[in-house]
Amino acid sequence: MKDEIVNQAISLFLQYGFKSVTMDEIAQHIGISKKTIYAHFSNKEALVEEASFFHFNRIIENIQNISKQAKDPIIELYQLKREALKHLSNEQNSPQYQLQKYYPSLYAKVKFKEFEILNDSFSNSLIKGIETGLFRSDIKVDFITRIYFNGIKGVTDIELFPIDRYKIDQLLIDFSEYHLRAICTPLGLEKLKNYKKELNL
Repeated sequence: MKDEIVNQAISLFLQYGFKSVTMDEIAQHIGISKKTIYAHFSNKEALVEEASFFHFNRIIENIQNISKQAKDPIIELYQLKREALKHLSNEQNSPQYQLQKYYPSLYAKVKFKEFEILNDSFSNSLIKGIETGLFRSDIKVDFITRIYFNGIKGVTDIELFPIDRYKIDQLLIDFSEYHLRAICTPLGLEKLKNYKKELNL
């Protein structure tokens, strides 16, 4: 029953946002009593946390699959951007927006876990780029990995880039190019130019 509650809660949270959905609505949606939910979760924040990490693990799995299958680290960034946009929006009821605004401590925990898991993927992508001649051989992999992660989190920060003034799609495109132009070799820049034409960026 606990897994069913989490799964059903996720679908509601993704549709309406964490703040908007009440425990009564979740119980009604599943067809159980609110008491049954409280038998598994002490309060709504506990359910939000469980649902957030459950959904987070799904996203991470997709990201890792993209990283494994991408033909090179440049196109990988744009494929990751496309995946990210499935879970981000400029709407105030979006889970990303509401998690930052109403559950900041939980958002910080998710962010920390995200870096723990994705650190190796980002590093491997940089190393692959160096080995294939697309990225400069003198870049500091650990430093760039952390700067890249921090940059991605920065452009999705609603305080730094308010959703009523900035479009998340364009922010991710602009940041990806900014990042790549800092680390690409002439060969990498040529490939970036060609991908931008192909993808109409």
